[in-house]
Amino acid sequence: MNWHAEDGGPARLQQVPGRLLGNHDDADASQTPRLQVHARRTWLSTMVVRGAPGEVYLLTHSALRGRLGLATTAQVERIDPVTLDPLERSPRLAGGPLWPGGMALHSSGDLHVVYGNHVHRLDRHCQPLGSRQLSGQDPYNGFVTLPGGALVTKNLSRTQPARLTVLNPRTLDPIGPPVLCPEPSVARLSAQGDTVYVAGMHSVMRYHWDAASARLRPDTGWRWDYLAGTPNSFAWDMVLTDDDAWFMDNGDHGYIWTMRGAGRRFSANRLLRVSLRDARDHGAWEVSGLPGGCVTNPPLVDVRRGIVLGYDSGNAFLRAWDLLPGGQLRPRWERPGLGCASHMLLYEDSGEVVTNDHQGLSEQVVVLDITTGREKARVATGGRMQGVVFPSPGWDRDLYWCSMDRIARLHVTDN
Repeated sequence: MNWHAEDGGPARLQQVPGRLLGNHDDADASQTPRLQVHARRTWLSTMVVRGAPGEVYLLTHSALRGRLGLATTAQVERIDPVTLDPLERSPRLAGGPLWPGGMALHSSGDLHVVYGNHVHRLDRHCQPLGSRQLSGQDPYNGFVTLPGGALVTKNLSRTQPARLTVLNPRTLDPIGPPVLCPEPSVARLSAQGDTVYVAGMHSVMRYHWDAASARLRPDTGWRWDYLAGTPNSFAWDMVLTDDDAWFMDNGDHGYIWTMRGAGRRFSANRLLRVSLRDARDHGAWEVSGLPGGCVTNPPLVDVRRGIVLGYDSGNAFLRAWDLLPGGQLRPRWERPGLGCASHMLLYEDSGEVVTNDHQGLSEQVVVLDITTGREKARVATGGRMQGVVFPSPGWDRDLYWCSMDRIARLHVTDN
């Protein structure tokens, strides 16, 4: 299974084939698989992507210069898949405004990085093959790769309209003119086929890529103002299934080292659904119902089992719903007190969900059964900051956990 981009691909399903811990008999603790951890301190790890077996790439970026108002930089490492030691490193890559960027391994074999207001192309030894400064002074928060190979990226801003830019993956030149959205956008892009989805500051919209004319064309018949009539703030990334887009609002927060208590709105955050066939078909459900609810990432949808997970990081609360006919939801289980905030992983065969639990100054990675919410395993990474970025699966009952102060490899051992 490939894991060439954040969340496993532009639909952001976060799904991994197979199992992690697998099934076991709780009555026989001596046979219970356990998680072991090996970690390495880093500066602001954002994500890991995988190439050939044993080929692991880590994206990090600097912070100090950003705090001083100066341009920051990014770096890519090829790391040992077990020890996490750097095997090869890129030079510092030009960046700009501080914000976690994105990295993907392209079908051409090249690595692409979007960080700050720059895009870079690297070879598999982390050496630069090309670079381009993107328009404007805003940071660009990652990108999606379309089936034909083109890259689509956008600026992150709360005040300036989102500017969609399509790039040639080899030359990094723009393909066609940029497209201005009718509103700003903070969330990362999602895509399904050649259709790109944008979560704006108050509505969701989509654009269809027409390669023949080199144009992103707005779908004027599909748009939903998800904040209409609410006191809530903007949404984060969208998860795309065959039928619906799923996302969460109240994305305005004051995260520094934890999301707990970081919400900037008194209202509760919501899980949101909108049909991909008809944007007039939509729904909204409060996650915890508590004031100050907030998130910085997408929900998780288990299509096979018909279960949807939403969370309120501001109040440390995780909830599961059953997905019913007609796009309706029924509460299934809840985990109050679970300090989850990161992107997740879902192991499709076993229904195991990997998330985090941040308490005080300690981060732990937790494996839950998606059908019951039962905890199957947990392990401390040694990190002090709450992870809010991208985990990635390994190859052999292992995974990589990225957070602001380290990269960790978690692997399963039989007791």
